[in-house]
Amino acid sequence: MARTLFALLLMLGAATARAECECLWQGSFSEVQGHTSLVVSGTVVQGKGNAIDLSVDRPLRGDPTMDPIRVWLKTGDYCRPEPELFPVGSQWVMALQLIDKVVPGGFNPNTPNFSYGRVGDYRLSSCGGYWLARSGDFVTGNLVQAPRWERDPKMTPVLLDLLAQFVNGEVNADALLQASREDPALRELMLDTRAFLRGDDQ
Repeated sequence: MARTLFALLLMLGAATARAECECLWQGSFSEVQGHTSLVVSGTVVQGKGNAIDLSVDRPLRGDPTMDPIRVWLKTGDYCRPEPELFPVGSQWVMALQLIDKVVPGGFNPNTPNFSYGRVGDYRLSSCGGYWLARSGDFVTGNLVQAPRWERDPKMTPVLLDLLAQFVNGEVNADALLQASREDPALRELMLDTRAFLRGDDQ
């Protein structure tokens, strides 16, 4: 009996070890976004199982297969972020990979809300800076030259419009880096000055 219990514990331990994700850091958002199928700015409208539905507020690169799009996250040993990181109502910029083929063992009919994901949906990797938090017109996160595995490094929020220009190849990563290191007070003064010159405060 004791041997059987010990063997069972060993098997469970091995299964747990295999269920952990192991991947190399692929880089900050500026490095990884160009290798994905779709880059969008959106709002989480629903979560179910290990997936979220993201309403696309602004496509930055690529054409979404639908709106909202379904994004599949962590379950089992898939190297993806936990679904709890993306509550309903939160806003994000995500660099996503299209799920274009059925993966063996990727779907269990007994747990339909927990799977690899359906063909035509998207998956989000945790092996790099594949997502950025958005607040209004600004983004923060592992954007450019940030430490590995650090999801919320200290930085000045960067305009979504500037990020869109980068994704479209209109500005380079140096522009993102400079913007992320600007003095927030100085930038706020510049924005207020522009608003004043346009007459927005009248």
